[in-house]
Amino acid sequence: MRKIESQMIAAIKEGKCWKSGNTQVLTLAGDSTVLLHGNKIAEIDDCSLKLFDGGYQSTTTKSRLNALLSEFGYTCGTKREYVFQKQYEWFIRMFDLTEEAMRTIPFTNGMRLAG
Repeated sequence: MRKIESQMIAAIKEGKCWKSGNTQVLTLAGDSTVLLHGNKIAEIDDCSLKLFDGGYQSTTTKSRLNALLSEFGYTCGTKREYVFQKQYEWFIRMFDLTEEAMRTIPFTNGMRLAG
């Protein structure tokens, strides 16, 4: 994980607003929004993580989302949810609570992972 991503996660956990380079965390009443180049890429609250591509399915966006998934995803790094690209399309490998197994689905802008 990159240093900037570690700082981003620390700001979210501490409930602080934070900005460094192209990444920003805005926190209000315990809910955090993560921006990349001013575009929303995630919303985090006590019971869910909502993912966006910010209009750009870039390597940096994927990296930030994967850092968030490793910290705030269902499995918190043990089974490791992640976003990946295959033939120019984005997918997410995620834990399915109903089946209690990992599965791959197409990435959808605004998808919500509720815990």
